[in-house]
Amino acid sequence: MAARTPLAERLFSSHLLSQLERQSFITKRTFLGRVKGERKSPRKGISPEFYDYRPYEVGDDLRYVDWNIFGRLDRLYLKLFVEEEDLCVHLLIDASASMDFGSPSKFQYGLRLVAALGFIGLVGLERVGVGIVRDRVVEGWSPTRGRNQFLPLIEFLGGVTPGGVTDLNGALRDYALRARDPGLAVLVSDLMDQGGFALGIRGFLERRFDVHVIHLLSREEMEPGYGGDLRLVDAESGETREATLDGETLKAYRRRLQAFLDQSEATCRANKIVYHRAVTSEPMEDLVLRRLKGTLLQ
Repeated sequence: MAARTPLAERLFSSHLLSQLERQSFITKRTFLGRVKGERKSPRKGISPEFYDYRPYEVGDDLRYVDWNIFGRLDRLYLKLFVEEEDLCVHLLIDASASMDFGSPSKFQYGLRLVAALGFIGLVGLERVGVGIVRDRVVEGWSPTRGRNQFLPLIEFLGGVTPGGVTDLNGALRDYALRARDPGLAVLVSDLMDQGGFALGIRGFLERRFDVHVIHLLSREEMEPGYGGDLRLVDAESGETREATLDGETLKAYRRRLQAFLDQSEATCRANKIVYHRAVTSEPMEDLVLRRLKGTLLQ
């Protein structure tokens, strides 16, 4: 079990950490890494675990010929092995001002989710990196490996505060271009950007990342608990608007919210990206241990 800090104590119980330790990431693609990892890949290579045979071809390494088969059949067959992958997990969290809403805030919830996914990757000996997304990737935690990196990851996340405007397309595309190693990319965001996010996501797809989007909304956004005459202020632009929140206004709001949710999911489906939707009223443990199983985790 990883060592604990006061921040880690607030984020996770020992019981949850032990459950997270049994999880691992699923990827639809295989990735060539810098060193051999712990993950088994369907790519055939040279490693201790036997996979299959194929006929010998000129130029093959004779060390991997099965001489027992040659003695019986007078034919040369090469032994194939399962190669281990070195996966790089890129965790991207939206830290713009719109994420600082709700109780708990979307940012607080997302930060805890990123920490949990980072722990899963680090104890699984994957490389894990973090990008803080606003109108650009303002800071990051470079991909690193090993469970002893969990506490530095927690300390890094604990120093991040939400604020600023959103430009998902620009920030995501910039991150995808600068990332040294393609791998698994997980975006945690409320996706509240008038410019959308499709162009930014395509930057990852062009480099053959395996991409997941976790669309995070607050309980208050899903079911507003307000009424009467209100003065609404946009958290990022500062624009204000007077509104009367009555039954008809709520119906219109719910229609527009549903259209926004449907469009976000449709964008992901059109780009063959795995889309997950989460509300901050759902315990993070249930999201990770139950709803992400079979798609992002196993």
